Amino acid sequence: MTRNIAVVGAGYWGKNLVRNFAELGALHTVCDRDQRTLAALKPMDEVTLETEYHRVLENPAIAGVVLATPAHLHYRMAKEALHAGKDVFVEKPLALTVLEGTELVELAEKAGRVLLVGHLLEYHPALRALREMVANGDLGKIQYIYSNRLNLGKLRIEENVLWSFAPHDIAAILGLVGDELPVEVAAHGGSYLNSHIADVTLSTLTFPSDVRAHIFVSWLHPFKEQRLVVVGDRKMAEFADTDPADKLKVYAHQVNWKGNTPHPVKGEARPVPFADDEPLRLECLDFLRCMSDRSQPVSSGRRALGVLKVLSACQESLERGGEKVRLVKHTQDFFVHQTAIVEEPVEVGSGTKIWHFTHVMPDVRIGRGCVLGQNIFVARGVRIGDNVKVENNVSV
Repeated sequence: MTRNIAVVGAGYWGKNLVRNFAELGALHTVCDRDQRTLAALKPMDEVTLETEYHRVLENPAIAGVVLATPAHLHYRMAKEALHAGKDVFVEKPLALTVLEGTELVELAEKAGRVLLVGHLLEYHPALRALREMVANGDLGKIQYIYSNRLNLGKLRIEENVLWSFAPHDIAAILGLVGDELPVEVAAHGGSYLNSHIADVTLSTLTFPSDVRAHIFVSWLHPFKEQRLVVVGDRKMAEFADTDPADKLKVYAHQVNWKGNTPHPVKGEARPVPFADDEPLRLECLDFLRCMSDRSQPVSSGRRALGVLKVLSACQESLERGGEKVRLVKHTQDFFVHQTAIVEEPVEVGSGTKIWHFTHVMPDVRIGRGCVLGQNIFVARGVRIGDNVKVENNVSV
């Protein structure tokens, strides 16, 4: 295999990526600003150690860049790598805003570059088996899903537990419901170690198909638990990744009705076999495969953008004390402030921002990269071109 991969960031999680790409014979360079981090790595033949990111981007022998850096650096570093003509594997989250995530996805698609986002659970053989059961109708009509991701640590000060833990659960749930996005979300949380960083959050997602899901994440928990439960009208399934054996089980529970009274009927729990493959190795192999055949990865940038839209909506709800947030502003590649009104049907270009108390009537077309300020009225049938800025308190 060609050695053409650079892993950038070799710390807490990055060292696992270093190990996998080295074992696959694809690792060319490890880059980290901290010499001590590089010195702590096991000696590897034919692998370059580097402290300067720009030298990674300038090296023609490096075709793929793997970013395991802090979340606030993902957008800038991924953008620089894509502009340098590299394929990119960036750890979750893709970016910290929907607009930044959209820009990265569009940049990768326009340049014909691979963009893989590290939603590791997408590559877990048990989740793949569960997704296949759901798609085949083995559980019947899906009614609700819940996911718990709980542990003591790893505590962070640069992002809250929602952004640190929940991307995996959101990605898994979106995959189970056919990649549809929720209509609305609500999130509550508690901050105990730092007043502005949530340590515990509970998010509720409501989907167009009437499926409800909730996600409970905490890094202040007495024990580790990673559990995903899917309840259908025929059977129920449990994926418990922290269990030592039988991680995936199906329960043949049912509810029978006698008149207007429901009666539960418990069935046997049946373990479901699945391949014993390391998810991270499968993720790394997917990146290498996509670099070779120019296909789309399982955890593509476009799918990760959906996760980012849900995360952003949950964060908004969290900041508003648990208010429900509709995803209309997040399921599009533009921003609409919560006080603005946008009447359907309209066309709004990517990257446009519509601010406070602005009212857009139906049959309006607004181009890409526009900014509509506060208290603007846009009449029916108006056409606005690209990169137009409309000042406050006017009618168009």
